[in-house]
Amino acid sequence: MKITWLGHSSFLIEDSKGRRLLTDPFDESVGYKIFDEEVDLVSISHHHFDHDYIDKLKGNPKIIDKVGLFNLCDIPLKGIPSFHDDVKGTKRGENIIFVFEIDGYKICHLGDLGHELSQDYINKIGNIDILLIPVGGNYTIDGKAAAKVAKEINSKIIIPMHYKTPHLSFPLEGVETFIINMENGERINNCSLIIDKNILDKNTVKILDPRE
Repeated sequence: MKITWLGHSSFLIEDSKGRRLLTDPFDESVGYKIFDEEVDLVSISHHHFDHDYIDKLKGNPKIIDKVGLFNLCDIPLKGIPSFHDDVKGTKRGENIIFVFEIDGYKICHLGDLGHELSQDYINKIGNIDILLIPVGGNYTIDGKAAAKVAKEINSKIIIPMHYKTPHLSFPLEGVETFIINMENGERINNCSLIIDKNILDKNTVKILDPRE
């Protein structure tokens, strides 16, 4: 399986059967290059401009933007309701945490999670191999809170997202606070990561470059 960070909260996940999953696509105002290729499935954690832009996608992908249990494109997934802030959505609304099972790996995309997670949330998310987590603060949990959440979920690989880079057009914190609080972080110097059992280790942070 191959995971490519397109920037912000958007990833392209390609499995061994050739299926392509796109998470939280953004529009041109975000600052990264818009993704305009064909995919099979698109997950949308919430309907803000930097997470739900599908106008340029080719083909006819299935769109998932709901909570519940689903099987789309032969990919089992669940959407777990959560909030975009720490006041039960009264500031920024709701957010969906998605858990996908692809190539035998469980991937959790936290979307724009704005609060820490209770034990009930941790139980609903379950055992995770790869965690995609926002760390930039301002609109989501910040680096310190994200580290706490990541340690509680206790996945094998953690890929930070939704933080400040030279491309991003609006203010977020960088990835540094998250790395300091996690006490580990490996820069991949690539936008993509090949997932196999040889790189799986508890709470290992992999820092990708956004795709140019």
